[in-house]
Amino acid sequence: MGQRVPARSGLAVGPAGGRYGVPMTLPATPARPFGAVLTAMVTPMSRDGEVDLEAAARLATRLVDEGNDGVVLSGTTGEAPTTHAPEKAELVRAVVEAVGDRAVVVAGAGSNDTVHAVRMAEQAAEAGADGLLVVSPYYSRPTQEGLYRHFATIADATDLPVMLYDIPGRAGVRIAPATYERIAAHPRVVATKDATGDVAAVPGLRARTGLAWYSGDDGLLLPFLAHGAVGIVSVSAHLVGRQFAEAVRRFDAGDHAGALEVFASTLPVVEAMNGAGAQAVMVKAALEVLGVHDNRELRLPNVAATDDDVAQVRDALAASGLLTVSGASAATTLP
Repeated sequence: MGQRVPARSGLAVGPAGGRYGVPMTLPATPARPFGAVLTAMVTPMSRDGEVDLEAAARLATRLVDEGNDGVVLSGTTGEAPTTHAPEKAELVRAVVEAVGDRAVVVAGAGSNDTVHAVRMAEQAAEAGADGLLVVSPYYSRPTQEGLYRHFATIADATDLPVMLYDIPGRAGVRIAPATYERIAAHPRVVATKDATGDVAAVPGLRARTGLAWYSGDDGLLLPFLAHGAVGIVSVSAHLVGRQFAEAVRRFDAGDHAGALEVFASTLPVVEAMNGAGAQAVMVKAALEVLGVHDNRELRLPNVAATDDDVAQVRDALAASGLLTVSGASAATTLP
């Protein structure tokens, strides 16, 4: 099965790699090929709707400083359907330059057109990405043979390790166990982001495939870890990445009660970011409230959070200890 570790970062060996001399929170290993906590990063925009590369670089740096092992660019939360090929490549370059080899940079190569997805993968590799996130082709609802060929064709296109993305609620099709087993034989397919919500299936699928399993649902981090997952690709980690990283550390150390205590402190944020299913909308509102970015603009068909949404976000940030009563950003204190 695939055992490739992202090559650019060099963080699988030695405790303090990288141009900054700072390791990832939980270094990449064959068992944990992209680290443990990755944020599915939003794409910051200017007030006139242009991709703000400087803001993206600042945000990625902040996420790594706050405990993320990596970032996933140009996924759904990153508004991939409405950003264009040159913008995606520029975004990868800007973030790679910003985080150096302190973190893994994974680029989305998701499309329901396999040829287009291959071009996205090649472009990401040329721009310096460490890995690819490849989602099941959405809307087309291909057969399992079509899924397999789609994934294999993209994996063949570059030397980058691949994380599959199984999200039947959006794609309209689920990766079947037999398809997982077939595609896991590809040397560059090393992991999957599982947003099926089917925690009970994880142990059997891991045993059949040898893939590293990542939760694709913020609220299921601990259940997924308990069933053999190695980490999470998260929306809420924009805000609670340090807490998620600490929860994983405690879980790995056998302190399950401690992991639950830390995770419970994040629940107001997890619910606010995910409850309405408009993750990019709510995250951008939260980043504006915290002063991380100066606006919450998105591209149509997404629209910015309403004032009522922002009020709910403020309440959630305060409940999780990220915002003071006066509205100032609060320092993170772990339970």
